[in-house]
Amino acid sequence: MKITLKDGSVKEYNESKSVIDIAADISEGLARVAMAGEVNGEVVDLRTVLSEDCELNILTFNDEGGRDTFRHTSSHILAQAVKRLYPDTKLAIGPAIADGFYYDVDRETPFTTDDLEKIEKEMKKIVKEALPIESFTLPREEAIALMKEKEEPYKVELIEDLPEDAVISFYRQGEFTDLCAGPHLMSTKPVKAFKLTSLAGAYWRGDEKNKMLTRIYGTSFTKKADLDEYLERLEEAKKRDHRKLGKELGLFMMREEGPGFPFFLPKGMALKNALLEYWRDIHTKHGYVEISTPIMLSRHLWETSGHWGHYKENMYTTVIDEQDFAVKPMNCPGGILVYESEPRSYRDLPLRMGELGIVHRHEKSGQMHGLMRVRCFTQDDAHIFMTPEQIKDEIRGVAELIDEVYTLFGFKYHVELSTRPEDSMGSDEDWNMATDALREALDSLGLPYVVNEGDGAFYGPKIDFHLEDSIGRTWQCGTIQLDFQLPLRFQLEYTGADGEKHRPIMIHRVVFGSIERFLGILIEHFAGAFPTWLAPVQVKVLPISDKYLDYAQSVFEALKNAGIRVEIDTRAEKIGYKIREAQMQKIPYMLVVGAKEQEEGLVSVRSRFAGDEGQRTLDEFIGDIKKEIFEKTKREVKSEE
Repeated sequence: MKITLKDGSVKEYNESKSVIDIAADISEGLARVAMAGEVNGEVVDLRTVLSEDCELNILTFNDEGGRDTFRHTSSHILAQAVKRLYPDTKLAIGPAIADGFYYDVDRETPFTTDDLEKIEKEMKKIVKEALPIESFTLPREEAIALMKEKEEPYKVELIEDLPEDAVISFYRQGEFTDLCAGPHLMSTKPVKAFKLTSLAGAYWRGDEKNKMLTRIYGTSFTKKADLDEYLERLEEAKKRDHRKLGKELGLFMMREEGPGFPFFLPKGMALKNALLEYWRDIHTKHGYVEISTPIMLSRHLWETSGHWGHYKENMYTTVIDEQDFAVKPMNCPGGILVYESEPRSYRDLPLRMGELGIVHRHEKSGQMHGLMRVRCFTQDDAHIFMTPEQIKDEIRGVAELIDEVYTLFGFKYHVELSTRPEDSMGSDEDWNMATDALREALDSLGLPYVVNEGDGAFYGPKIDFHLEDSIGRTWQCGTIQLDFQLPLRFQLEYTGADGEKHRPIMIHRVVFGSIERFLGILIEHFAGAFPTWLAPVQVKVLPISDKYLDYAQSVFEALKNAGIRVEIDTRAEKIGYKIREAQMQKIPYMLVVGAKEQEEGLVSVRSRFAGDEGQRTLDEFIGDIKKEIFEKTKREVKSEE
């Protein structure tokens, strides 16, 4: 057989060989670090025997498939440790996830964080035992009998959902056997650097009507140094948690009276409005007009758009005058009604319509997370209606706009092209044309991208922008979706240069995505220390004592009249205490005023960036800060070295 390797070289063998044997034939060093194999695009065990021509890639921890195999094995070690310590615990599922793994378990006495240390100790024993991991299969009925014998009801339910003729896969390590499709490592020995990180509740199969299980989260690496680095990042992420900072800085709150519906407090509104003002400015510059469409529209509109058939379980509905209405989960149908409200000519195109539309989506209670996952949010939508000839230029224009915005905030990003999903609507021809148009636009921009098969919108393929924050986490925010379907379903038209009626093509796009989620990302990215132009309070005036309150008040009024977001601290506290309080609130500038400042009409400037910046006239300070705000300068904190 001929085995074609990743570098294009070919290995020939006269007999069947396992993936690990081929890895060893290539290099003993490679075999030592191999986690799994990728055969014709499918990730498989190292123990898998190959007997015919194929393409083979040996996966290490540096490859996603290799990491997932390593961490999936880690989850089985966790489950084995749990069963050793707490034999009555019932096991549900335990997959690898981004940055780690988890296992959902059901125990009469819920686990606490104190239990995690005991479980970790038992996991270390299992790793030290270097248990060989073996796979085997059973017919469906025998598999059910085995899991019933082991008193694992969740496993029985999973097997019963499989087809009658299914052959069921299991993995065994020592006394522990688990239902699993794999792949797994050859033994428990390599999993030496791991940590159980947290506990959470999780409904069985993600359905809130089912029983709440305990989810034990963990992470694992091949080296302790990598684990330590990850745990440091985790600690930094906790410090930056937008829910914690949102409370400390008085930005927003969540209440049980409105689960998933955020309340923005005055400082949070100042932050949100600064972001929205920037959105409006940059969209005006890029040739967009702004519209606003109703928050609720008739059911038949959502049936025409396809959302009713594809998305209704996430929509809120009501009945008015015996008619069904839906609260909008997306803004596009409203934008379409605006387009068709008057005759359009090719001279009107491209028509770029932006909308800061409030949308509602029914998120499950267990999935909500601060501002990151909410049931009500503002989407910075825009819909571009254009001719076929304008597609490439419009996609380029949106990509350049997104790049301009992310660069301002200091985000790096990568791009994915998401192709046709299984539940799509429309013809193969339209989908091929739309996907090719997105590819060509990306190629012409010189943007590197990866293809995310089957993850497009139900009406068209899309380009997704995944931004990276200051501690290396990625977030999918911006998207460009190319749509041939909704203009067809709504029978949209424009009059061409030939006097005939033509069908426009539509782009759906967002830059921030959800404004609320983007604010959550910004809070964590900047750790609450926003650039001056974005800061909820840009200046705090600090009188040294009550004797200087009148002068401090005049400084406050001058700053306010100049359009600067300013507060004054009139409390009878020592100046050092006032400065520390302002620093804790991460305010960019503090103006200290006392006898000398009052006599000479000055202000003593302290900043978050450089500490004491000396004295200036008030007019000089106002001129400097207005320039900083207008130019959206991001001042760096001066090193203490």
